[in-house]
Amino acid sequence: MEDIKTNSGNSENSKNSGSDNVWMPLSNDWNKERLETLKQLFPDLFTNEGKLNINELKKVVDPESVSETERYEFRWFGKSAAKREAFSPSNATLVFDEKRSVNPTATENLIIEGENLEVLKLLSTAYREKVKCIYIDPPYNTGKDFVYSDNYSQDKKAYWEDAGVTEEGLKIDTNTETDGRYHSNWLNMMYSRLLIARQLLREDGVIFISIDDTEVHHLRKLCDEVFGEENFISTVIWERSFSPVNLKKHFSLSHDYILCVSKNIELLENFGIARNGDNDDGRYNNPDNDPRGDWTSSDMTVGPAISEKIYEIKTPSGKVVLPTSGRCWLFTKERYEEMLADNRIWFGENGSNVPRVKKFLTEVKQGITPMTIWKYSEVGHSQEAAQRLKELFDGKDIFDYPKSVPLLKRLLQLYTTSNDIILDFFAGSGSCGQAVFELNKEDGNNRKFILVQIPEVTDEKSEAFKAGYKKISDITIERNKRVADRIIKEKKKEQPDLFTNGHKEDAIKGLGFKVFKLVKSNFPRVEFAPDPEKTTEENIELLKKYIRDKEAQLNTAFNRDELVTEILIKNGFTLNYTLTKQEEFKKNDIFFATDGEKETLICLDISIDMETVEHFKKHNTQKFICLERALDTTKKWNLKHYLGDKFNAF
Repeated sequence: MEDIKTNSGNSENSKNSGSDNVWMPLSNDWNKERLETLKQLFPDLFTNEGKLNINELKKVVDPESVSETERYEFRWFGKSAAKREAFSPSNATLVFDEKRSVNPTATENLIIEGENLEVLKLLSTAYREKVKCIYIDPPYNTGKDFVYSDNYSQDKKAYWEDAGVTEEGLKIDTNTETDGRYHSNWLNMMYSRLLIARQLLREDGVIFISIDDTEVHHLRKLCDEVFGEENFISTVIWERSFSPVNLKKHFSLSHDYILCVSKNIELLENFGIARNGDNDDGRYNNPDNDPRGDWTSSDMTVGPAISEKIYEIKTPSGKVVLPTSGRCWLFTKERYEEMLADNRIWFGENGSNVPRVKKFLTEVKQGITPMTIWKYSEVGHSQEAAQRLKELFDGKDIFDYPKSVPLLKRLLQLYTTSNDIILDFFAGSGSCGQAVFELNKEDGNNRKFILVQIPEVTDEKSEAFKAGYKKISDITIERNKRVADRIIKEKKKEQPDLFTNGHKEDAIKGLGFKVFKLVKSNFPRVEFAPDPEKTTEENIELLKKYIRDKEAQLNTAFNRDELVTEILIKNGFTLNYTLTKQEEFKKNDIFFATDGEKETLICLDISIDMETVEHFKKHNTQKFICLERALDTTKKWNLKHYLGDKFNAF
């Protein structure tokens, strides 16, 4: 008899029998149907990921069986682990990539290629409470490739070898809606990074986060937890599209959100939006030739009425006026008399109008308080941003959905000035760097940026890949190189004398960046495991040999500059440190390192001479760092005795 393959028509209710490759029909899955019915009737019994919350169900069935102290809190799967991950130390380091840097001696801007959580950890000591503004445009939770799975580790192949990060870049994980932890995965990714980001912010700092409808409500609660709900400032709605975007069935999506959150709202100063010349100031004039300059007038009544502020006012023409019904004057009679004597009340050119208050342009706040809805006509839209980037890259579409530079410039204008540091650790194409360059050119300030971008591979079929940009971080770097070059050319055309009279350094100051890459530590890692088939004595000898080999590896194979960077980073130095060789030391190569705040002497010779040790007997106010293996017991004891906690051996 011929085999009969059956199928119930519903793959959910079918089962593969295995060896005979026959699909067996199953009856209806009543448990699934009952669960779906329960979800329709009582959605509050289910988690955001669609799983039944047994504790909530118990409260319905038998409330007395559940004893708990209820409080408002935001919980999701993996929250505790994400917090632990955020505050665990990093054993990686950063190395300077001179080849891809632009005017590195003339700038303090940084572009860092690497997994951003590890990079933030490495920056968290040196840059703690130094960043004025953070802007991030994290991957939206769309169900496509986006989730940073935090699988970085010094020795895990998932980041270093399997992904080919040292050569071609990293492929980011996916987050599907069928995962069951769709929202939790995204929240875990964001939670750990925001916790470290808060440490980097100054007390008067601010963070802006771009987001869409999918996670905006979760992100708001996440920010409340990390920064405190009292430090929430506002949600800006950006009209990012001027034409229909039919991504959803019922509405055409034309906006994104930007959450604005402070670290300490009491210390945060808003500079406002720059006044737009005639558009904002055109209503000011000086019809009575007041020596205080141009002014405009405003209503002198307010409601509801307060009896002590209702009184007759006699105009210069002799007319007597009162506030309209239900309203009163803005001032008491005594205060009105003071304002009148100071020529701050206006009765119109004929002197018979209802009094109004004069407001002088010189006394008006220089920045305009921003509204919470930003139109594309004011700050650009996503299509325009893509077109501008395309023009910058000679007509090539090398990046999808870049952020509008005018939009970012407005955000930065609200809260940054002078020498403020701006951080973007989801840098993408590098729009934030371009915004800093252009804003500095416009207002003459010297803001600095730190951009962090994971080396995510570009699609082999994309124009970016075909143009030679194999990683998104390549685009980040190239974009800002082109912007810096363009501004330098503009300045040269406007002020050619700066480039011909020995002032070139002044002309290009700030127009460049240093590139750093996240790499494995230079220090040997302990990976020794005893051989269970050998004796204790044999394993001890193997361990000693292992240690000797590792020490030899460090002594002969390390890159001096890279090792200096790693040691200084982990001692809290910023990446803009300088090294100066100290000629008074004759037996060792010793350098003076400083980043403007911290300073130390450092030596990476494989042996510290006794003459060097004796130097610190008389000069015991200087800090000194060296390799521990460069010292014998006597030298180490002497240095510790002379310098105390100013001495540090790695």
